[in-house]
Amino acid sequence: MDRRAAVATVLAALLLGGSAPLVEAEGIPLALGHRLVDPYEGAPGTARPPAGAGPAQHPHMAPNGRNGMHADAAGSGTHPYPGPLGRKPEVVSERIAAIGGECATVTFDSGGRLVTVCGTFGGFLLKLLDPRSLDTLAEYRLPQRSSTVEAITRLDFGKIFKDTSGGAYFYLDDRDRVVLADPRQHVLRISHGQRADGGWEFRVDDDWDLTPLVPHDCVGWSDLLPDGECDPVTSVMPDWDGRIWWVTRHGRVGTVDPATGAVRAIRLEGEEIQNSFSVAEDGVSLVTDHALYAFEAGPDGTPRVLWRETYDRGSGTKPGSVNQGSGTTPDLFGRREEYVAITDNADDRMRVLVYRRGADVPAGERLVCAVPVFRSGASTTDNSMISWGDSLVVENNYGYENPSSLGFGRSVVGGATRIDVRADGSGCDVVWESDVRSPSTVPKLSTVNGLLYFYEKRPHRLGIDAWYLTAVDFGTGARVFSRFTGTGLAYDNNWAPVTLGPDGTAYVGVFNGIVAVRDTG
Repeated sequence: MDRRAAVATVLAALLLGGSAPLVEAEGIPLALGHRLVDPYEGAPGTARPPAGAGPAQHPHMAPNGRNGMHADAAGSGTHPYPGPLGRKPEVVSERIAAIGGECATVTFDSGGRLVTVCGTFGGFLLKLLDPRSLDTLAEYRLPQRSSTVEAITRLDFGKIFKDTSGGAYFYLDDRDRVVLADPRQHVLRISHGQRADGGWEFRVDDDWDLTPLVPHDCVGWSDLLPDGECDPVTSVMPDWDGRIWWVTRHGRVGTVDPATGAVRAIRLEGEEIQNSFSVAEDGVSLVTDHALYAFEAGPDGTPRVLWRETYDRGSGTKPGSVNQGSGTTPDLFGRREEYVAITDNADDRMRVLVYRRGADVPAGERLVCAVPVFRSGASTTDNSMISWGDSLVVENNYGYENPSSLGFGRSVVGGATRIDVRADGSGCDVVWESDVRSPSTVPKLSTVNGLLYFYEKRPHRLGIDAWYLTAVDFGTGARVFSRFTGTGLAYDNNWAPVTLGPDGTAYVGVFNGIVAVRDTG
């Protein structure tokens, strides 16, 4: 009878699509002081969906809200899911590694499971997580990044925190497959599924080698002092024809044809790319540390520049920026999908720049507005803006460098601002300004309830490093509620986004893993 019961249990698990976790979630430990902070501030919000429609659904990506760091191909930072309203919100977490383990980009497969890449000192881990318990269902280890080897051997850990390569940016395609560029300068397409025993696993379906076109003499344990060039691949995205585009830190822009495996590339000499890029039906938009570009693919797949606009890159890298230049992935937005927006790196006050997108726009008419934001001498961002309709929301990251920046109760200057393009396209206006202190997160907007979600840290006179998920009203900029998530360096999110799941949970990648906040009331 015991054997029959065991067999029945296994069959039931298979039929229901469930399985025992590969690793059960272990919560991230709290640092000292967590009993001395308020676990909840404010009051539950009321859903007020903003008017408008989201960006077009990319034909080769998972549904909008599920497919990448910025929620969709246009980089809007919006999710068509409710997010917590602050009704008795609970917090759960998963500790990925003893040190490190941050899960940055979070996507969701067709079954609602989390597909994410988490950074550890041993290499990035591609993980499949249960959306409720955060148990690990499957795991695939990616090669170690050269920046990690450099950080350990040269005791310069800042290299890790300013390295955006190796799979930190990836996307989920329309067949639930992960597409990423690994530290070997290979583009991988990886599926996941269940084995006969009910367990989950990842499988590499395609492997495209970029090294014929990308220098790859990188630091490794077997070669600590290479004498050649190493050019890490920063990000990948598909265009509307299904061609996979990729960019490198040192200005290479290329494509892979998935049907033939053909690889093409050009070089933007003297320019650096540290951010991801955005895609719409009219082409690819990316920003370097010198200029904003629009691209299309030529007949053989070679990238071709449609237009280029330089911007004020300032005189140096500000505290709160990865490099000297714009810190934003371009937003393709507008009620008629006619605009693209970035920020610049002007010395005194960073500006939000809005441009007209069309390839036939006269050069003198491309710039719609340049709006200075935040206080003099203390403004920068290294995160994509949120865009909805003709509106943009930008946050201030000035003063943040890495998880060691904000210890002993310190915080950043902070601030968030909403800017709207005028209906006639004649310019832009500031709608509201908020004092929210979000050091480094990629914030998000729920288009179902009208709440913006930031990951906040405020100064504390007792030196307590407390982190909160904070909701702000998109219409007014008013704070709605803040839910305490944890204390200490382990809860610093170090440039990871807030991600809203299909079940209304808000997920935040943090230095030691991932945190989930969801309503229970």
